[in-house]
Amino acid sequence: MSLKVVVLACVAVVALCDKAPVYAPLPPVYVPSYDAPKPAYHAPEPAYHAPEPAYHAPEPAYHAPEPAYHAPKHYEPEYPDVPPKYNYNYGVADGYSGANFGHSESRDGYKTEGSYTVDLPDGRKQIVKYVDNGDGLVAEVTYEGEAQYPEYKPEYKPTYKPAPPAYV
Repeated sequence: MSLKVVVLACVAVVALCDKAPVYAPLPPVYVPSYDAPKPAYHAPEPAYHAPEPAYHAPEPAYHAPEPAYHAPKHYEPEYPDVPPKYNYNYGVADGYSGANFGHSESRDGYKTEGSYTVDLPDGRKQIVKYVDNGDGLVAEVTYEGEAQYPEYKPEYKPTYKPAPPAYV
């Protein structure tokens, strides 16, 4: 029964609020019933005329200096007439971080040979040997060792230990 009363009250409130607002009528506007008088005189023409300017701006006394630098001459790169020939290698073995990798390469003209190694996270070592005779790169990838995936065993270690209750 009380639900019906509440619903009826809500419907009544909505019905009363749904009407457009009513404003008071605007105040009357009074318009004079006669013609306003017009001025009996005419405004005089201005007697002052601006003179022509007698001052002319001077030419600037400052001239921009010539640049202190000179544009570089066109440089044509020089390429050696002999084919490249080099050997290099490097290696990193860091026990603290566990990084272990290396690279070596030799080149004589268009023939390039090299290899690089890297320890993978799964415990294997990846070895890549490559050769390029000028007609494209040929790479051979091999792996040493066997991949190891240890079973993950999460250990719960709570960091918060509540204080024992204090009894009074």
